[in-house]
Amino acid sequence: MNGYNLLEHTLRNILHSINPLEEDWSMRFQLIHELRAMIENIEILRGATVEPFGSFVSNLFTRWGDLDISIELLNGSYIASAGKKQKLSLLGDVLKALRAKGGCRKLQFIANARVPILKFQGNYNISCDISINNLSGQMKSKILYWINTIDGRFRDMVLLVKEWAKAHNINDSKTGTLNSYSLSLLVVFHFQTCVPAILPPLKDIYPGNMVDDLTGT
Repeated sequence: MNGYNLLEHTLRNILHSINPLEEDWSMRFQLIHELRAMIENIEILRGATVEPFGSFVSNLFTRWGDLDISIELLNGSYIASAGKKQKLSLLGDVLKALRAKGGCRKLQFIANARVPILKFQGNYNISCDISINNLSGQMKSKILYWINTIDGRFRDMVLLVKEWAKAHNINDSKTGTLNSYSLSLLVVFHFQTCVPAILPPLKDIYPGNMVDDLTGT
């Protein structure tokens, strides 16, 4: 086996180990279902929707990937705006509901972040981050999903780069290194600069600012 074949064999073994199985998908869908049921019972959040985003939606998650959740506040057919103070208050209500529900571990309320987050580890040992009205996060996930459908090699490369970054302790924005979205953008850039190019410029996928275009709609 020459060096190239050995490298390809090693990378395929890594992908086989980190690719989610059907049960990994099922457990995340079940956790989302449980969260939706819980949110429906919080009076102040009646009518809100529970929307997954991040690597789960873009299909760029590994078997042990986190689950990102945005609680969307709706006002009829419009996305309701919420200030940071209101988001903190609503996350506090969610925190109380999680404690009352039980079964959650490592509960952590990160109130000082730019985007306030409630972190916990739920059933099936899946780590979950909850935010309020995280439209930006949802749109980034959708764009990465669209890119993912252009060429299957993109997904494989992102998973490998994320695993490499994790092994070298450079995949944690809280410590000043790169988050998973940044690593995905590095792969996008690499695929755009291949000769011939594998991916088009992002403006050809979506020419505007999606968050601004969708705000209020």
